[in-house]
Formats: sequence, C-alpha cells, structure tokens
Amino acid sequence: MELKDYQKFCQTTAGNMSDDPEKQIMVWGLGVAGEAGDLAGCIKKTVGHKNDQITGIRENLGDTMWYIAEICNFYHWDLNEILSENVSKLKKRYPKGFDAKLVKRDGKRIDWNEK
Repeated sequence: MELKDYQKFCQTTAGNMSDDPEKQIMVWGLGVAGEAGDLAGCIKKTVGHKNDQITGIRENLGDTMWYIAEICNFYHWDLNEILSENVSKLKKRYPKGFDAKLVKRDGKRIDWNEK
C-alpha cells in the first residue's frame, strides 16, 4: 500500500471525535505517545524478559503509524513529504552514514565509551 492511500484509509477509520480541533490533535498526539510506549514495552519484554512479543511489536508499530497518519491528515500534510524531508535532514547530518565518533554536543566530540 502506498503512503498516500494509507493516509486516506486512516481518515475513514478515524471518525470525528470532536468538533474541537485542539482536542482532536491532542488525541492524535497522545495516541502516538501511548502506542510508542506499548511498542517499547513489547521490546522490553521480548529482550529483557525473554517473553516473545514480536506480534505485539508489529501491531504497535502499525498503531503508532495510524496516529502519525492522522496527525498528518489533521495538518493536511503528505506523509511522503514528511519522510522525504527527514531523509534530506539525515543526509545532511550524516553524509557518510552515522558514526558515533563524529557526534558532537556543545561543540565537543562525544566519546560513547567514556562513562
């Protein structure tokens, strides 16, 4: 499925929760946070507890994307454009790919091996 089609589909499943735009965007934003938390919990259980939650990881990724698509729909943004802008930003930031040795904070290189 193309992202454009996915965004349109999400609109059909979202309904109109409120006539108050502030409430709607709050629901979408908090939805992302909630689903991302569920996703993190599934990863923690899979890795830390050896309790296979792979199905939950997949499901929560999809649920998180649904809320992200609804935020894009709310602002009339094209998700493809959002992702393209992110790719451009990352290419500028990491033209040769990410290298932890090159990451700087406050003008100083971070040594990830230091504690």
